[in-house]
Amino acid sequence: QLIPLVGVVSFAAAGALAFSAYSLFSKSDVIINKSGNPEPWETIDPTKPQKLLTIHQKWKPIEELEDVKKLTK
Repeated sequence: QLIPLVGVVSFAAAGALAFSAYSLFSKSDVIINKSGNPEPWETIDPTKPQKLLTIHQKWKPIEELEDVKKLTK
C-alpha cells in the first residue's frame, strides 16, 4: 500500500525538478547572476511571450514610457 504513494510522490518531485530546470535555463525572467547585470529587465524581448500559455497577446511600446527611458539613460 505504500509503494503507489512513493511512486506518485516521486513522480511529482521529478516533475517539479524538471519544470524548475526548464524555467531556470529557458525563461528570461529567471535570473541567476544579478550582480553581472544590474538591470536584467532591459534585455528581455517584449515581443516574446514570457508565460507558459499566452492567448492573443500583442505588444506595442508606450511612447511616453519610451521617451522617459531615453531621458533617464
